Formats: sequence, structure tokens, C-alpha cells
Amino acid sequence: MLRDGSLVLTATAIAPSLLMERQAFADNSANAVRIGLVTDLHYADKPPAGSRHYRETLDKLEAASQQFASDQPDFLVELGDLIDAADSVEVEQRYLKTINTNFAAICDERHYVLGNHCVDTLTKQEFLAGVEKEHSYYSFDREGIHFIVLDSCFRSDGKSYGRRNFHWTDANVSAEELEWLRGDLKSSSKPTVVFAHQRLDVSNHHGVKNNAEVRKAFEESGNVLAVFQGHSHQNDLKEIGGIHYCTLAAMVEGSGLQSNGYCVMDIQPDGTIKIAGFARQASYQWDV
Repeated sequence: MLRDGSLVLTATAIAPSLLMERQAFADNSANAVRIGLVTDLHYADKPPAGSRHYRETLDKLEAASQQFASDQPDFLVELGDLIDAADSVEVEQRYLKTINTNFAAICDERHYVLGNHCVDTLTKQEFLAGVEKEHSYYSFDREGIHFIVLDSCFRSDGKSYGRRNFHWTDANVSAEELEWLRGDLKSSSKPTVVFAHQRLDVSNHHGVKNNAEVRKAFEESGNVLAVFQGHSHQNDLKEIGGIHYCTLAAMVEGSGLQSNGYCVMDIQPDGTIKIAGFARQASYQWDV
């Protein structure tokens, strides 16, 4: 069920260049961008462990798909940990095929953020091949909005996660990706929304170790509206440097459809972002 009402939060300390770009977007585009968002599905064909009900993800995703069919998002984004760990590459690829077949049936355009569990047994190349994507980080534009997909699945030494070669608390944006990010942000003057898995707003175990450098790049660009992330499984919201960091609820947590979590986000022509949350997912609205 859609939560009654929305939490209204007004951004502060927005750069003048961003305000002008938002106005230009409002003047030149009649269309909002609508996005379906899910995170931390952790699908696996195995019994529950603690609060994680891996097999129930299929039913929860089906419930979300019915809402998305009604709301007709322009594209879907899953914010990482689409699958959970398996004992072998073959089994983990089977998990990925099962859940992605269902996910892919919802919408033609889909974007996948790499989570640490996605590459517990698989390599990044194997996961990306399974979801028919070429790159783990990239950007794209829709209706005057710039979107960035980040990959924080790198160790402190710059080596990519894969095949259990990492500890989940050692999450980093690599030096190469950080250089790419700075260049990408400089190349676009459009309002920007970022998708990530590990959190960019905290310094605890769920945080990206070099997230201060990443946030500095966001703030220096003057164009980043919001960052959407998962990983810690609970609703959370912080505002840092005039940018909203919104952590979404995990789909895998809890038994039954009442424990589901997913949302539909609209970015309006005037720059307003509205998130309609369902089941455990909170709803928000951020105005210019």
C-alpha cells in the first residue's frame, strides 16, 4: 500500500548554476521522468537466514511488478545485491537467471548497480553478462536529467571484487572510476541523479571508504540533486552539501508482502523529486 502522505523536505544551499539549470529544464521539457526503484533483493533458492527471506523475493518482485505495470516507469533501477551468495558459480548463475528473467519482464530499459553479493562467487564480467550489460559504471540522459550509475565494489588496493577476494567492509570507488566521475560531471550541466549500492553518506561498515572524495566531486559539480543507495537495508535520509542521500529499504527483509519494499520516483519538470514508497519503503518529496 502507498503510505499516506509524503515527507516534504526542501533542499538548502543549492548552487545558483543548478537553480538556473533546473529552470531551463522546466522551461524546455514538458515531461517528467518516472523511475521504478528496488534494492537488495538477495534472491537465492535457500532457506531464510535471520530476517532475510531469500525465496520470498520472487513473490515480492511480482507484487512490485504489478505496481510498475500500473505506473509505467520509463526505466527500472536495482541498487545492488540482486542475488545472494552461492557455493558455486553454476548455482549463483542460476539464481541470477531466475531473478533477472522476472525483473527483465517488467520493463525494457533496466539499470543494474553492482552490489557486493552480486560478485561473491561471480566475477563482475560474469554478472554483467548475465544481465546483458557491458559496464559497471556509466552515465546516461533522459528528458534533460543526467543519471550516473556507480560501482563501489573495489578493494582499497583498487582490485575489483569477485570470487570471494574481498571483505564487504572494504568498499571503494577506484581511482580510475573517480577520475571518470569528475570528468563526467564536468561534461554535463544537467541536473544529476546518482545510483549507488554501498552508502556514500556514512563512515561506518556500510559506507564507501573514500566517500568524502566522491561527495566532493558531487558538490563541486553543483548539479547533483540526489543519490539513491541501498546496502544497509533500512530507510534512511541525510542531506550533505545540499544533496539528498536516500537509502532505500531492502526487498529481502522480513516475511510476507507487508515486508516488501520498492518505490516509484518522479522527477518533475520544475526539478521536484517525489518518491512514492510501498510497504516498508518510505515516501518523500523534495521541492526546488
